[in-house]
Amino acid sequence: MERMGTLPVRTGHAVADDGLHLYWRAVGTGPVLLCNNGVGVSTFFWSYFTERFADRFTIVLWDYRGHGRSDALSDPTCGDVAVSRHTRDMLAVMDAAGIDAAVVCGHSMGCQVGLEAWRHHAPRIRGFVLILGTAGRALETFADNPRSPFFFKLAGKLVARLGERTHALARPILRSRIAWRFTRGAKLVDPLYTDKSDFAPYLEHLAALDLRMFIRTVNAMQQHDAWDLLASVSVPVLIVGAERDAFTPIRLSKRMAASIPGAELLVLADASHAAIIEQPETINHRVERFLRERQPFAAP
Repeated sequence: MERMGTLPVRTGHAVADDGLHLYWRAVGTGPVLLCNNGVGVSTFFWSYFTERFADRFTIVLWDYRGHGRSDALSDPTCGDVAVSRHTRDMLAVMDAAGIDAAVVCGHSMGCQVGLEAWRHHAPRIRGFVLILGTAGRALETFADNPRSPFFFKLAGKLVARLGERTHALARPILRSRIAWRFTRGAKLVDPLYTDKSDFAPYLEHLAALDLRMFIRTVNAMQQHDAWDLLASVSVPVLIVGAERDAFTPIRLSKRMAASIPGAELLVLADASHAAIIEQPETINHRVERFLRERQPFAAP
């Protein structure tokens, strides 16, 4: 068995119902915190979270299809990338890792993936930690521009038309210094709190993705809607929103908190959609309190 310091580490590949292999990694022992990534992201954004909690919990990390160390789609132009597909993959990972139930932690699209699981598999969810996400129709509020769905749909058509040439154009830019300078200059991340070493893996991972699959996945987020489920959520929920999140505005976090009975809300000042690596101490401290007070089964 692999180890991270003194902690046990298990790795494997779950087999989805369509035969695709999904990478997963479990660090530590104890009650399970299952971490769902954002779109275009691998497990690296959960590094501070893992460091904080793996001494008392089992932290399960995994990659969506077409991401990280999971299998690529055989055809990135038409393979299923719907939120409901990723939810079924999440459950396959739980089965492969021997997990009956878990507190589901989601970042960005990972919130939608987790909430969709509540629709048909509620007994397997002991709670939610929803970080910088929404319950559905994600593009309608992207950058507070009502035309965002149109622009992403147009981008999808352009990328599909360019085909493989898309990568020849985009990858050198994503791997250049320009990408980091633009990201900070446009304040897509907080320029004071975000360290380049924390964000660089995201740019590299995005460059390695098939961008046709990526844009299709982003557009699929717009087709998913779990707002109708929120009133039925009966497990403890912590929602984390950021005041300067240009991707999922803070009003969405407030709306989710108001829609879920008993939900708690943490609002981060001066934080962006990358707050999970900008302000990990604040987030982790609040998650620790939530687990202690609202998840008695998870008490260390």
